[in-house]
Amino acid sequence: MKLVFATHNKHKVGEISQLLPSSIKLLTLKDVAIEEDIPETADTLAANAMQKAMYVYMKLKTDCFSDDTGLEIDALGGRPGVYSARYAGEKKTASDNIKKVLTEMQEHKNRSATFKTVIAAIIEGKPFLFEGAVKGFIAGQWTPGQNGFGYDPIFIPDGHMISFAQMSLEEKNSLSHRGQAVKKFVDFLKKL
Repeated sequence: MKLVFATHNKHKVGEISQLLPSSIKLLTLKDVAIEEDIPETADTLAANAMQKAMYVYMKLKTDCFSDDTGLEIDALGGRPGVYSARYAGEKKTASDNIKKVLTEMQEHKNRSATFKTVIAAIIEGKPFLFEGAVKGFIAGQWTPGQNGFGYDPIFIPDGHMISFAQMSLEEKNSLSHRGQAVKKFVDFLKKL
Protein backbone atom coordinates (compact mmCIF):
# COMPACT_ATOMS: atom_id res chain seq x y z
CA MET A 1 0.00 0.00 0.00
CA LYS A 2 1.22 3.50 -0.86
CA LEU A 3 0.30 6.45 1.34
CA VAL A 4 1.10 10.10 0.76
CA PHE A 5 1.88 11.98 3.98
CA ALA A 6 0.86 15.61 3.49
CA THR A 7 3.85 17.25 5.14
CA HIS A 8 7.15 18.93 4.39
CA ASN A 9 8.29 18.34 8.00
CA LYS A 10 11.15 15.80 7.90
CA HIS A 11 10.94 15.30 11.69
CA LYS A 12 7.32 14.14 11.45
CA VAL A 13 8.21 11.86 8.53
CA GLY A 14 11.01 10.31 10.62
CA GLU A 15 8.74 9.67 13.59
CA ILE A 16 5.84 8.27 11.60
CA SER A 17 7.94 6.10 9.28
CA GLN A 18 9.26 4.28 12.37
CA LEU A 19 5.69 3.36 13.33
CA LEU A 20 4.35 2.16 9.99
CA PRO A 21 4.57 -1.50 8.95
CA SER A 22 6.97 -2.31 6.12
CA SER A 23 3.99 -3.16 3.90
CA ILE A 24 3.20 0.57 3.65
CA LYS A 25 5.31 2.70 1.33
CA LEU A 26 5.33 6.24 2.73
CA LEU A 27 5.54 9.06 0.20
CA THR A 28 6.12 12.68 1.17
CA LEU A 29 4.88 15.80 -0.60
CA LYS A 30 8.33 16.12 -2.14
CA ASP A 31 8.01 12.58 -3.56
CA VAL A 32 4.77 13.55 -5.33
CA ALA A 33 6.03 16.97 -6.50
CA ILE A 34 3.82 19.11 -4.25
CA GLU A 35 6.18 21.91 -3.29
CA GLU A 36 3.71 24.51 -2.02
CA ASP A 37 2.78 24.96 1.61
CA ILE A 38 -0.71 23.62 2.17
CA PRO A 39 -3.00 26.12 3.92
CA GLU A 40 -3.98 25.58 7.56
CA THR A 41 -6.80 28.04 8.11
CA ALA A 42 -9.16 26.08 10.37
CA ASP A 43 -9.64 26.66 14.09
CA THR A 44 -9.27 23.03 15.23
CA LEU A 45 -6.53 20.43 14.87
CA ALA A 46 -8.95 17.99 13.21
CA ALA A 47 -10.14 20.54 10.64
CA ASN A 48 -6.57 21.61 9.79
CA ALA A 49 -5.46 18.01 9.37
CA MET A 50 -8.45 17.24 7.15
CA GLN A 51 -7.88 20.41 5.13
CA LYS A 52 -4.34 19.27 4.30
CA ALA A 53 -5.39 15.69 3.52
CA MET A 54 -8.22 16.90 1.24
CA TYR A 55 -5.81 19.22 -0.57
CA VAL A 56 -3.59 16.27 -1.47
CA TYR A 57 -6.51 13.99 -2.28
CA MET A 58 -8.08 16.54 -4.62
CA LYS A 59 -4.78 16.92 -6.47
CA LEU A 60 -3.74 13.26 -6.68
CA LYS A 61 -6.88 11.16 -6.04
CA THR A 62 -4.78 8.76 -3.97
CA ASP A 63 -4.79 7.47 -0.39
CA CYS A 64 -3.20 10.07 1.85
CA PHE A 65 -3.07 11.43 5.36
CA SER A 66 -2.01 14.49 7.28
CA ASP A 67 -1.62 15.47 10.88
CA ASP A 68 -1.93 18.56 12.98
CA THR A 69 -0.48 18.85 16.44
CA GLY A 70 -1.06 21.31 19.23
CA LEU A 71 0.30 21.95 22.69
CA GLU A 72 -2.47 23.00 25.07
CA ILE A 73 -1.22 24.65 28.26
CA ASP A 74 -3.77 24.90 31.05
CA ALA A 75 -2.43 28.15 32.59
CA LEU A 76 -2.55 29.82 29.17
CA GLY A 77 -6.18 28.89 28.57
CA GLY A 78 -5.23 26.13 26.12
CA ARG A 79 -2.79 28.22 24.11
CA PRO A 80 -0.90 27.83 21.88
CA GLY A 81 -3.24 25.01 20.75
CA VAL A 82 -4.08 25.05 17.06
CA TYR A 83 -1.58 27.91 16.61
CA SER A 84 1.35 25.95 18.08
CA ALA A 85 3.49 25.95 14.92
CA ARG A 86 3.19 29.71 14.46
CA TYR A 87 2.68 30.87 18.06
CA ALA A 88 5.44 33.48 17.94
CA GLY A 89 4.40 34.63 14.45
CA GLU A 90 4.09 33.28 10.91
CA LYS A 91 7.82 33.49 10.10
CA LYS A 92 9.13 32.49 13.52
CA THR A 93 11.00 29.31 14.44
CA ALA A 94 10.39 26.55 16.98
CA SER A 95 12.95 28.27 19.21
CA ASP A 96 10.95 31.50 19.06
CA ASN A 97 7.78 29.59 19.99
CA ILE A 98 9.49 27.96 22.98
CA LYS A 99 10.90 31.30 24.18
CA LYS A 100 7.42 32.85 24.01
CA VAL A 101 5.87 29.97 25.99
CA LEU A 102 8.61 30.06 28.66
CA THR A 103 8.22 33.83 29.01
CA GLU A 104 4.42 33.55 29.36
CA MET A 105 4.79 30.73 31.90
CA GLN A 106 7.15 32.61 34.25
CA GLU A 107 4.32 33.79 36.50
CA HIS A 108 2.41 30.49 36.57
CA LYS A 109 2.73 27.71 39.13
CA ASN A 110 0.34 25.41 37.24
CA ARG A 111 2.50 24.02 34.45
CA SER A 112 0.19 21.21 33.29
CA ALA A 113 -0.25 20.74 29.55
CA THR A 114 -1.53 18.29 26.97
CA PHE A 115 0.08 17.50 23.63
CA LYS A 116 -2.47 16.43 21.00
CA THR A 117 -2.21 15.07 17.48
CA VAL A 118 -5.03 14.44 15.04
CA ILE A 119 -4.39 12.39 11.92
CA ALA A 120 -6.81 12.89 9.05
CA ALA A 121 -6.74 10.17 6.42
CA ILE A 122 -8.53 9.78 3.15
CA ILE A 123 -8.59 6.10 2.23
CA GLU A 124 -10.47 4.90 -0.84
CA GLY A 125 -12.08 8.34 -1.03
CA LYS A 126 -13.46 8.27 2.53
CA PRO A 127 -12.30 10.55 5.41
CA PHE A 128 -11.20 9.22 8.80
CA LEU A 129 -9.80 10.84 11.97
CA PHE A 130 -7.47 9.39 14.62
CA GLU A 131 -6.44 11.27 17.76
CA GLY A 132 -3.71 10.86 20.33
CA ALA A 133 -3.04 12.88 23.49
CA VAL A 134 -0.48 12.81 26.27
CA LYS A 135 -0.62 14.80 29.50
CA GLY A 136 2.45 16.33 31.04
CA PHE A 137 3.90 19.64 32.13
CA ILE A 138 6.04 22.49 30.87
CA ALA A 139 9.62 22.50 32.14
CA GLY A 140 10.90 25.66 33.80
CA GLN A 141 13.62 25.95 31.19
CA TRP A 142 14.90 24.44 27.98
CA THR A 143 16.09 20.86 28.61
CA PRO A 144 19.45 19.73 27.22
CA GLY A 145 18.13 16.91 24.99
CA GLN A 146 19.08 16.83 21.33
CA ASN A 147 16.19 14.70 20.07
CA GLY A 148 12.69 15.62 19.02
CA PHE A 149 11.52 18.92 17.55
CA GLY A 150 9.04 21.72 18.17
CA TYR A 151 8.11 22.00 21.85
CA ASP A 152 9.81 18.69 22.77
CA PRO A 153 12.61 20.43 24.77
CA ILE A 154 10.08 21.85 27.27
CA PHE A 155 7.41 19.12 27.42
CA ILE A 156 7.81 16.46 30.11
CA PRO A 157 5.18 13.70 29.95
CA ASP A 158 3.48 12.63 33.18
CA GLY A 159 5.33 9.83 34.94
CA HIS A 160 8.71 10.87 33.50
CA MET A 161 11.51 13.14 34.63
CA ILE A 162 12.88 13.95 31.17
CA SER A 163 11.49 15.84 28.20
CA PHE A 164 10.58 14.37 24.83
CA ALA A 165 13.81 15.95 23.52
CA GLN A 166 15.82 13.83 25.98
CA MET A 167 14.15 10.55 24.96
CA SER A 168 15.13 8.21 22.16
CA LEU A 169 12.79 8.16 19.17
CA GLU A 170 11.57 4.71 20.22
CA GLU A 171 10.82 5.86 23.78
CA LYS A 172 9.02 9.00 22.60
CA ASN A 173 6.99 7.08 20.00
CA SER A 174 5.89 4.56 22.63
CA LEU A 175 4.00 7.21 24.62
CA SER A 176 3.66 10.35 22.53
CA HIS A 177 0.51 11.95 21.17
CA ARG A 178 1.67 11.34 17.60
CA GLY A 179 2.62 7.74 18.41
CA GLN A 180 -0.87 7.08 19.80
CA ALA A 181 -2.61 8.59 16.78
CA VAL A 182 -0.40 6.66 14.34
CA LYS A 183 -1.01 3.38 16.19
CA LYS A 184 -4.79 3.89 15.86
CA PHE A 185 -4.33 4.69 12.17
CA VAL A 186 -2.16 1.59 11.59
CA ASP A 187 -4.68 -0.63 13.43
CA PHE A 188 -7.37 0.75 11.12
CA LEU A 189 -5.26 0.10 8.01
CA LYS A 190 -4.58 -3.50 9.08
CA LYS A 191 -8.32 -4.18 9.14
CA LEU A 192 -8.86 -3.01 5.54
